[in-house]
Amino acid sequence: MIQLVPVRQAVSDQQVENVSAAVWNGLNAVGLSERIRPGMRVAVAVGSRGISCYAEVVQAVVESLQAIGAEPFLVPAMGSHGGGTAEGQHAVLVDYGMAELGVPILSSLEVVKIGETDGMPVYWDRHAAEADAVIPVNRVKAHTAFRADRESGLCKIMTIGLGKRKGAATLHANDAATAIPRAAEVVLAKMPVAAGVAIVENGRHAAAEIAVLAGDRIFEEEPSLLRLAKSLQPSIPFENLDLLVVQEMGKNISGTGMDTNIIGMWRRNGGPREPDFRVVAVLDLTSESHGNASGVGLADLIPERLRSKIDWDATYTNCLTAGNFSAAKQPVALPTDREVIATGLMGKDSADARVVWIRNTLELDTLWLSPALLEEAEKRPSLNQIGPAQDLRFDGEGALRAPTAEKIVS
Repeated sequence: MIQLVPVRQAVSDQQVENVSAAVWNGLNAVGLSERIRPGMRVAVAVGSRGISCYAEVVQAVVESLQAIGAEPFLVPAMGSHGGGTAEGQHAVLVDYGMAELGVPILSSLEVVKIGETDGMPVYWDRHAAEADAVIPVNRVKAHTAFRADRESGLCKIMTIGLGKRKGAATLHANDAATAIPRAAEVVLAKMPVAAGVAIVENGRHAAAEIAVLAGDRIFEEEPSLLRLAKSLQPSIPFENLDLLVVQEMGKNISGTGMDTNIIGMWRRNGGPREPDFRVVAVLDLTSESHGNASGVGLADLIPERLRSKIDWDATYTNCLTAGNFSAAKQPVALPTDREVIATGLMGKDSADARVVWIRNTLELDTLWLSPALLEEAEKRPSLNQIGPAQDLRFDGEGALRAPTAEKIVS
């Protein structure tokens, strides 16, 4: 079977040195103490993504509110994720360490209608709607299904996230690209959004910038953060591959399990095959996904170990709510990783096969390339070989052992 060579990719390493201080300073800069008074109940809206500094950011928000004398609590703002149940969404936040912050987590799928826009109703989590103030916290990044001024970020978590299953389904049914900003304007006009905390990540999945936006500035200022996020996002630097091997997918990694900005948005929306990765093989599902394999339908091949971890009820709930039916389709499932990779290379000579292995679509600073890609990689200043070629190694059950660069070369 084919060998792989470890290559380090130069990615953005712009990083916030002190996450907590950045949040405190940002909240002070927008005059949080003037917007929040002692005794006010404040909902901190938290999503389902695996953001590297999420718990630290939320903790700083909670402590800033407590310092004022407010009474913060957490609200899961994740649409239909977590299996589309209150218990499942609560569990997601517990897994992210949010229960350790010592404030209540009020999880419910109950929503209230707070308004409408062009005939489209806008729903909001009941607990957030009853709060004296709300602070959403989310990562800002490119969406996996569309291009707009506001994609994944504060506007999305305020509308699809806090809209819970009913609100998420409504927005997706009305073209999320245009429905999100329309609903966000309703939310910001009618609900007490005091501020929003936006996290932009660098190429190593760490916080490159933490921006605290006053509630009345979220709509205007989020687009510039999205442009920054897109400029920092790494990619797989090849236009065509015979096989992309993704070690793991999951809801903590992307809303579609794998970021379509990396594997090709055409796999979700159709259109030109850019980039043209002929076969995508995905080997595992993260434990943080709780069985939700939304996006598995974007893969071509999976092993039985991934298929056996899928909670189809949770997956269908998420995909049906989003109107993304293809994301819930089951790809070809083979008994082992070994057979998956061999099938993905069917008909290709190992000396010529263009293959890349990645851990997931978030971690792209280290790529493993087949020898056929090395000449092309050597012409790219952003790529640097860091070790010798290695054979793929499998355990006794045929599962691929994730490769590691044992010998670093200069």
